[in-house]
Amino acid sequence: MSLLPRNKTSEIKAEENTDFNILIPAHNEEMVIETTLKSILSQVDLPDKIIVVADNCSDQTAAIARKYQVTVLERQDDENRGKGYALDYGLNHLKNNPPNTVILIDADCYITPETVNKLVNKASITQKPVQALYLLEKPENPSPKDLISALAFLVKNQVRFTGLSRLGLPCLLSGTGMAFPWQALEKISLASGNIVEDMQLGIDLALCGYSPVFCPSAQVTGILPQQTSAAKTQRTRWEHGHLQTILTQVPRLLKGTIIQRRFDLLALALELSVPPLSLLVMLWIGTTTITIVAGFFGASWLPTIILGIAGMSLLLGFISGWAKFGRKEIPAFALLTIPFYLLWKIPLYFAFLVRPESKWVRTERD
Repeated sequence: MSLLPRNKTSEIKAEENTDFNILIPAHNEEMVIETTLKSILSQVDLPDKIIVVADNCSDQTAAIARKYQVTVLERQDDENRGKGYALDYGLNHLKNNPPNTVILIDADCYITPETVNKLVNKASITQKPVQALYLLEKPENPSPKDLISALAFLVKNQVRFTGLSRLGLPCLLSGTGMAFPWQALEKISLASGNIVEDMQLGIDLALCGYSPVFCPSAQVTGILPQQTSAAKTQRTRWEHGHLQTILTQVPRLLKGTIIQRRFDLLALALELSVPPLSLLVMLWIGTTTITIVAGFFGASWLPTIILGIAGMSLLLGFISGWAKFGRKEIPAFALLTIPFYLLWKIPLYFAFLVRPESKWVRTERD
């Protein structure tokens, strides 16, 4: 579905006076907060619509933000740490005079022109949470591992979300570049130390009747960490959190599908059930090897045939997604390094079996 030509139907515009605020949770982000604010300020009429939550900061994050005349909230709480608590603090600040729409943007991202208007417009029209296209920019001198990481991120956040959108199905939330109608945020609580709070937030909202939708014309960009330790920390948190969410939240979504009789919850459960791409390939290799060995010992070859078709489908989907969406940014030779990328990820998944990541850990900045 993502390969089909884009439908060029004109979008319905929301009212121009739609009230909104932008929340930016920030923990020791003095190296990047300035770039983020500059990309947003040109898209708002009043700087104080932007609220920076300086959460447990020990650097100059708050001071730098104040130079741009945005609203700055400082929070200190050593026990309740994590992005979810920071967002909850910002929302409590808005409760006395709530806006129609709240946009959440991470402090280490920058947004493309008109992104704010597009997010506010779509959230106002649909009255649902909206996810912008969130991609990762390669470092200046990317390694093959960086290129494959960026490609896997693109497949997950652009190829799959585009296909779901064209089928009229919801998507998961990606953590930044998200817009919410205030009435939806009133239904849930963000105050948690969940290491993938964005994914959990989307699921909670969907179960309350607010399934997220995708807005590909709005774009938010982050940067892949170049240091090996920082990249490993980031991937560990993302992928361990994803696996934990699969185990705990897919049953919730399936139960909600039955009780509420909603097909969109089933679609979200199936989307969430797909493990991270590297693990999906590893599982395919492992199960295919087992069925081939079993076939030589007299077992049916049908499982091998089914897995062969599945493997070809996976390969075709991955290559065609790269060809349409990633060919300009990610050279073909990088695809040859995928086996080495899988080897790099093996210890990460073994760590999940032995000691899964459970605490929110901020990725160190380069």
